[in-house]
Amino acid sequence: MLKVGLTGGIASGKSVVGQMFVELGGHLIQADAIAHELMQPGQPVYEEVVRHFGHGILNPDGTVNRARLAETAFTVGPKKESRVQELNKIVHPAVIQRQNEWMEDAGRRDPKAIAIVEAALILEAGAAEHFDRLVVVTCRPDQRIERWAKRMKVSLDEARREVTRRMAAQLPEDEKIKAADYVIDNSGSLDETRKQVQDVYATLKKQASNE
Repeated sequence: MLKVGLTGGIASGKSVVGQMFVELGGHLIQADAIAHELMQPGQPVYEEVVRHFGHGILNPDGTVNRARLAETAFTVGPKKESRVQELNKIVHPAVIQRQNEWMEDAGRRDPKAIAIVEAALILEAGAAEHFDRLVVVTCRPDQRIERWAKRMKVSLDEARREVTRRMAAQLPEDEKIKAADYVIDNSGSLDETRKQVQDVYATLKKQASNE
């Protein structure tokens, strides 16, 4: 089995690339989906997040309003610091543990599996050591803004502010590229991206067979 981390900056197209890997036979889990599950009422992570960030982040039904939580975490306070690190310290260890359990299970079911974890903050969370290979997805800065605006149905100005704010909490893209085993440039057409994914997957498949 080969454990692969799939990462990249905000709105770079990680999910699109991840789906392409799945179509080729890869096994995929999204860290964001794990975090969402762990933040359901009754879960230990949920209790810790509410304790740290208050009941103001909750919907009327008691579930976490993720947009409100993000707003609270990313807003810079009087000390000129956001609370992103505080949130990450609660969520990341539990997410990483669940990712590792999932990858081990995928390996038991298929010894030659390519188990891919899609996560924005693999390097920032210090989780790169859990993977055999790291794939980084990139695109142009203006594309991030356009894609975020389209995804969130907001204006380009709003998207620019939010992308800038979130990118400030991530490693610079050149640092991610330096740490990558493979880089997929998602700034062109989908066909161009798919060709890169096919090439990378073919290489990963050979490596998984030799593990």
